Amino acid sequence: MKLSRRRFFTLAGASAAGTLLASPLEALYARQANGQPIFGTGYGALVPDPNGLLDLPPGFQYRTFSRTGELMTDGTLVPGAHDGMAAFPGPRNTVILVRNHELSTGFSGSRTQGTKPYDPIARGGTTTLVVGANRQLIKHFVSLSGTIRNCAGGLTPWGSWISCEEDVTLPSATNGVTKPHGYNFEVPASATSGVTPEPLVAMGRFNHEAVAVDPRTGIVYETEDRGDSLFYRFIPTERGNLKAGGTLQALKIVGQPRVNTSNSGFRPGQKLAVEWVTIPNPNPLDGDTVRFQGQELGAATFARGEGIWYGNGEFYFCCTSGGAAQAGQVWRYIPPVDGTPESLDLFVESQSRNVLDMPDNIVVAPFGDLILCEDGDGDNFLRGVNPQGEIYNFARNALNDSEFAGACFSPDGRTLFVNIQTPGITFAIWGPWTRA
Repeated sequence: MKLSRRRFFTLAGASAAGTLLASPLEALYARQANGQPIFGTGYGALVPDPNGLLDLPPGFQYRTFSRTGELMTDGTLVPGAHDGMAAFPGPRNTVILVRNHELSTGFSGSRTQGTKPYDPIARGGTTTLVVGANRQLIKHFVSLSGTIRNCAGGLTPWGSWISCEEDVTLPSATNGVTKPHGYNFEVPASATSGVTPEPLVAMGRFNHEAVAVDPRTGIVYETEDRGDSLFYRFIPTERGNLKAGGTLQALKIVGQPRVNTSNSGFRPGQKLAVEWVTIPNPNPLDGDTVRFQGQELGAATFARGEGIWYGNGEFYFCCTSGGAAQAGQVWRYIPPVDGTPESLDLFVESQSRNVLDMPDNIVVAPFGDLILCEDGDGDNFLRGVNPQGEIYNFARNALNDSEFAGACFSPDGRTLFVNIQTPGITFAIWGPWTRA
C-alpha cells in the first residue's frame, strides 16, 4: 500500500483473543487523553539483526520463506507485493497461509501465474503456503490469479479467505483488460491447486478493502477505500454460500441522510440509530457507481473505509483519514441481537499522527495484545499495544522502508507470520511470548 492510501488501522483476522480488541484501544486513547506516557518496554529493546532483515527483542527468532522470485511447487515464481494474509489449521499440525499479492496489470514483471486466470492481463491474486510444525515451508503455489490489487480481505467461519480487489478497472480498447474488476473472490484454505476464479458479483463491484463475517447470521460486512466510501453489508441468499447471490445494502444513520461521518461532530460513545438502504444495481458496468447509488438513498459516507474486525458480537471498522485531525477513526457497529436494536458509534478518533506512524494491518495476539503493521515514512515497525494502553516496538524492518502486512498467528498461537511487502518476504517469528 502507498503511504497516501493507508494511514490508520486495518483490523483483520480474529481469534478467541479477539474479544479483547476494545480494551487496548480504549486504554491507549485514555492514556493519551490523560497525558500519561503511552510508550512501554514490551519485550525489551530490539536487537540489531546481523542479517539485516528483522530486528527483534531478545529471545525471539525468525525464519523466512516464499520470497519473491523463488521457484514454487507448481513451477511458477513467487509473485511480489505480499499483502493481506490469514492462517488456517492444516492436516498433521501444519499451518495453511493464504496470501494476497497487490499487483496491477501488464504482462511484464512479477505476477501470480496461475493456470486458470480470471483475466490474463491482471497480475494480482493469492498464493497458498503450507508450513510444517517445525515452521519449515512444505509447499507453496498459486491459488488465485488474474485479479488486480488484492490487498486486504477477510476470513470466513467456513474456512476460506475472501480476497478483495481494490480496483474497478473496466475493459477498454486501450488498457488490454478483458473483464471487469472490482470484485471479491473466495479461496478455500483447503485448495491444493489454483481455484477457478468466480467473482462474487452480488457482493458489489467497488473499491473493496476488507470483509468480516457475522458467524451468527452469515451476513458479510464490507469496507470501501474511497474518500466518500460507504459501509456495506451483504445478506447471502444461502448462508455460507456467497456464490448463490444475495442483497447488498449500505448503512444509513436515522434522521441524518448522507451525513459525512468524518466531520459530523459525533462524540465517541454517542449511540446512533441506523437502518440499511438496498443498492439497486450492485454490479454497474458503466462506471464505479455503487457508492453513488447508496448516497442517493441517504447512506452515510466514511473517510476511507479500511479494515474491519468482528469480535464479541460487535464489528469495528476503521477510516483512514476520518476525524478533525484527518488522522483516523475507529467505528463500532453492533448488530441487532434478541430484539436489541442495532447501533453505530464512534469508538475512538485519533488526535495526532505522532502516536503511531501509519499502522496498517493488525492482528489480535492470543495473549490479548494488538500487533500492528506500520506503513509510514522511514523505519517501519511491528508495534504492540497491550491492555494497559502502552505501545511498544516488537520488530523493525531492518532491510528497507517497505511496509509490514498480513500479520496473523498460527492456530496454536506460537508463531506470528508477517510479510514485508517489498521485495516480498514472508516471516515466521517465535519466542518467549509469555515473557511480557
